[in-house]
Amino acid sequence: MMNHRKDFTVTCCPFFPRVVLLQVMLLGDSAVGKTCVLVRFKDGAFLGGNFIATVGIDFRNKVVDVDNLKVKLQIWDTAGQERFRSVTHAYYRDAQALLLLYDITNKPSFDNIRAWLTEIHEYAQRDVVIMLLGNKSDMAAERVVKMEDGEKLAKEYGVPFMETSAKTGGNVELAFLAIAKELKHRATQQPNEPKFKIHDYIESQKQKSGCCSLG
Repeated sequence: MMNHRKDFTVTCCPFFPRVVLLQVMLLGDSAVGKTCVLVRFKDGAFLGGNFIATVGIDFRNKVVDVDNLKVKLQIWDTAGQERFRSVTHAYYRDAQALLLLYDITNKPSFDNIRAWLTEIHEYAQRDVVIMLLGNKSDMAAERVVKMEDGEKLAKEYGVPFMETSAKTGGNVELAFLAIAKELKHRATQQPNEPKFKIHDYIESQKQKSGCCSLG
């Protein structure tokens, strides 16, 4: 597969510090909470009740500070339904990071993760950053996918893993900031600088917040 990696976009002007543009894509089955996770991160709000499912693809922007560098995350929210797959495939190659979600109360959404990873490896950049998220951790009473199963699958594919809750905000910001830090370090890393270890960063941040369990 050809590497379709694009250079990080850096913009400068007299009034604003340098801004790095990073493109992040949310993937996963329909109704796993992709839009809710995005809205929680972008606006700090929760989309409760019924809302219109994403059709095709949508995106929102948010600027975050990563090690004193402004990083603009362009986050693409994709439809999980099979009929929209051909539309979302066209966007894979431009994404520098992929957040792959399943619903801990929905076993089929977890079982389909392998199929999603197959698509990622077929259509995305070779060096794309992938993170696996088990969403809806606030619904522990309805859990059907064990945290250990998510951890095991993530370890098998060599990707970081967290459980998140769009409702409470648990680990949502950490997921996006960890991705942003990984990509920022890739873009600015000096030859003798140690490699950024995203797994270690996630664990340290969870301990720092006093959150021993995920979610």
